[in-house]
Parts: sequence; C-alpha cells; structure tokens
Amino acid sequence: MVKATRGVLVECDPSIKAIIMKIDSEHHDFIIDDLDDETVVVKESKLPELKQRLKETLGATQMEDESESD
Repeated sequence: MVKATRGVLVECDPSIKAIIMKIDSEHHDFIIDDLDDETVVVKESKLPELKQRLKETLGATQMEDESESD
C-alpha cells in the first residue's frame, strides 16, 4: 500500500539548507526528500517547528558573532 505524506517545497541558500539538514539529523522527522543543494521537501505538519528551530539556531549564531566582535 502506498502512503502519501503532505509536504512543502523549501528553497534556500546552501548554508541554510545545511542547518536544516543538521536539525533533521537529530530526529529524522522533518525532511521528506532532499532534492538538490538548495531544495528540500519538508513535512507540512512539521514546518512551524522547523521554522522555530531554524530561528533559534540562527539567533544563537548571531549572538556568538556579536560577542566575538566585542
């Protein structure tokens, strides 16, 4: 039996995709398919959680950069 999973196409810079792949590698529950260097298909139901985790990761990275420049 075939099972379909609803997904969202996400296009982004390779650096952002690398972060998304790292987040997914922790639980393997976000990415449905890795299409190319700038495109992935993400489970629609997990998109808000992925956005939040990405925002937190980027925020932490920016805070590290600011503290290093002081």
